[in-house]
Amino acid sequence: MTRYSIASLVRNAFSGHRNWQPTWRSPEPREAYDIIVVGGGGHGLATAHYLAKVHGITNVAVIEKGWIGGGNVGRNTTIIRSNYMLDGNEPFYEWSLKLWEGLEQDVNYNAMVSQRGVLNLFHSDAQRDAAARRGNTMRLYGADAELLDRDAVRKLCPFLDFDNGRFPIQGGLLQARGGSARHDAVAWGYAHAASARGVDIIQNCEVKGFLRDASGSVVGVETTRGAIRAGKVGIAVAGHSGHVAAMADVRLPIESHVLQAFVSEAVKPIIPGVVTFGAAHFYISQSDKGGLVFGGDVDGYNSYAQRGNLPIVEDTCESAMAMVPMVGRSRLLRSWGGVMDMSMDGSPIIDHSPVEGLYLNAGWCYGGFKATPASGWCFAHLLATDRSHDVAKAYRLDRFITGEIIDEKGQGPQPNLH
Repeated sequence: MTRYSIASLVRNAFSGHRNWQPTWRSPEPREAYDIIVVGGGGHGLATAHYLAKVHGITNVAVIEKGWIGGGNVGRNTTIIRSNYMLDGNEPFYEWSLKLWEGLEQDVNYNAMVSQRGVLNLFHSDAQRDAAARRGNTMRLYGADAELLDRDAVRKLCPFLDFDNGRFPIQGGLLQARGGSARHDAVAWGYAHAASARGVDIIQNCEVKGFLRDASGSVVGVETTRGAIRAGKVGIAVAGHSGHVAAMADVRLPIESHVLQAFVSEAVKPIIPGVVTFGAAHFYISQSDKGGLVFGGDVDGYNSYAQRGNLPIVEDTCESAMAMVPMVGRSRLLRSWGGVMDMSMDGSPIIDHSPVEGLYLNAGWCYGGFKATPASGWCFAHLLATDRSHDVAKAYRLDRFITGEIIDEKGQGPQPNLH
């Protein structure tokens, strides 16, 4: 990695950044590749990196219709964790968290991974029991989990409303290894590492269709920059999965919804990690710049827009006031939206498609960002070997036909106050 002195940083800042060295190459597309990954977000770039590093496949192109970091990977609340419960999910997300722990050394890039802890609050006896079951399951899979009583939570987060008449805080489930990472830096880091190993990253190149041979197999893509042939094509386009798959006559069991996020003005450090509300879908953390970063539930209608609606803003702010009343004194600076590909059981798909030569990475619901390293690792394994990785073997497309669904909504422990 290029090292800059303070003086050179200042000179570049005042020169309009004209002398910065690009961290990845921007080549013209070749006529053909061994593998094309459609989607230059975190999952697509991670897939390309692990194809090159783990499997030695470097004749790879990542095709992105916009710019690197402009999609969901740069439009989320940056949380990383592995506090899942079901057999199909917990091994996968724990593997992802382990990859997060070594990510910066792996890609030689500062992704600002911060293991500040993730605390899920509970407000009733039923929620306490559910948290205990989840924590025990996590520990069986080698993840860390600690059940905290009311006093322990108060010591960690004294700013919470412990005596709320409707939702008194009784305790919480803490995963100390959880935390956050700088979302766009994750994309830049994977792009930096993949490009250094010979992967072509092609921006402003939108896929308009698929090349098919006489048997109907996918043998490449039609793009706004011409046709590009490939031995295999993988789709990793998040909320646009259904739209892109339909170009190959594949109908996926997903819907696209907007998930909003918010940030306040900068304040002094007050929130030590990530805290989630047990009575509604609400979570909050604090950025390195001091802004309070928080989010809620998806908008209740299908959309491809990167913006949200006012009822969700109101619902999220009501939850914020119920859990952390002091946030009512801060000003909301901005909000944004990511397009979520919501699967029918809340869990993702990493599998072959029904069309030969076309592979799927989709349906990430609320879990996309935290899954980035393991998603790339497992999708690369599938593309390289034509076999599902052990920790992703449950993410089959046909589970919606066989009934082997993984019914675990990716937002974390669910509200259950009864």
